[in-house]
Amino acid sequence: MRRPYVICHMMASIDGRIDCAMTEQIGADEYYEALEMLSIDTTIEGKTTAMNHYAEKELFVAQDATPVGREEFYKSHDSESWEAVVDTHGTLRWPEDDTPNRICIVSQQASREYLDYLRERGISYIATGETSIDLSRALSILQYEFGSERVGVVGGGHINGGFLREGLLDEVSMLYGAAIDGREGFCAAFDGIEACHTCPYKLHLKSVRQMGDNSVWIRYSYI
Repeated sequence: MRRPYVICHMMASIDGRIDCAMTEQIGADEYYEALEMLSIDTTIEGKTTAMNHYAEKELFVAQDATPVGREEFYKSHDSESWEAVVDTHGTLRWPEDDTPNRICIVSQQASREYLDYLRERGISYIATGETSIDLSRALSILQYEFGSERVGVVGGGHINGGFLREGLLDEVSMLYGAAIDGREGFCAAFDGIEACHTCPYKLHLKSVRQMGDNSVWIRYSYI
């Protein structure tokens, strides 16, 4: 199945932690500079990141929770760039001043009522996967229907881990700030993957460069 070129781009402390409040103190400008250099046209983030930064705090609760039960998509308008969020069951509400280029990627377990809410708000969506989001199919729809060619996975450790586990990453782009986090219980750049025959996931080094005064940008291709 054809799909866009997919890069996971993250900012981390040198011990691999990615807590946003921490990384903003150790090289956030370099992170966004590197992201721009990657020429990404579509970003994908996880639900937790969206709840912390973009979505309303109050979740959407459907009066009729009957699942949509089929694959479908809705594109509200044409755009050269998109900002997608994965939200398996369709529960995020969006403020009036949110980006017009938002795409909500949900599973077929999301309710028709939620998809109607998105349409009424002029928010694009992709519904795919019977019980969980079919990431491969979502990427294909992004390419064919939304024009996405270079996708940046810029979410938390679990959404990053999901793309890695499904073999959907072409490149890993890690910007390391000159700091150690060390706090117990904070998510790593890739997390939530059960032990399997492919662990560890081996990479090929593409390039290393200094960014700013103290950050290091390392790019890997995925085998």
